[in-house]
Order: sequence, then C-alpha cells, then structure tokens
Amino acid sequence: MQDDFFQRIYEVVRQIPPGKVTSYGAIARYLGASKSSRMVGWAMNASHSQPEVIPAHRVVNRNGVLTGKNFFGGSTIMQELLESEGLIIKDDKILNFKENFWDPMEEPGFRFQI
Repeated sequence: MQDDFFQRIYEVVRQIPPGKVTSYGAIARYLGASKSSRMVGWAMNASHSQPEVIPAHRVVNRNGVLTGKNFFGGSTIMQELLESEGLIIKDDKILNFKENFWDPMEEPGFRFQI
C-alpha cells in the first residue's frame, strides 16, 4: 500500500515544472491525504533509489525551507539544483517562494487520477 502511495506522490512530483516548487502538504492535499505531509517527505527521501529521476529538490516545506536538503548526498546539492533553475535561496529558504509555488490543485490541465 505504501509503495502505491509513493508512486502516486512521484507522479505528482514529476509534473512540477523546472523553476517551480511545491510543498509536502500541497502534494498530500492533492492526493486526498491532507494529513500525510510527513509521508510525502518519506517518499522524497526514498525517491533517490528509484530507477527514474524524481525531481525531489522541487519539494520543500510550507514556508519554502529546504528541509530535505540532507537527503541529497551533500548539504548544498538541493540548493544548487534549485538555483540552477532560477530560484533564489538564502539561509536554506527560497526567497521568491510565493512567485514560484506550483500547486497541483490549481494547475490547469494537470489532473492525476486518484
């Protein structure tokens, strides 16, 4: 069951456009599991062992903080990936967070079958 939920999470994360970010909670809400933000975080941690690339660096906490940075094999890799996509990071926080927030619930044309 957890594997199926993780795969649903990964499908949403694959849709986040470069230069955009979303939160653990936004993904959980979209999947109808609003109290499962932590589970989304666990999925992001496990995503590094998936055969297909999952852009987990685009998932941050609700305040734009890079809370998952320690799961990228180095303390600055997550930041470097986001900066390479045009985001501005200071003290592990996305400064232009609201402008670059991608909400799957509001994204036209994106509808994942739950």
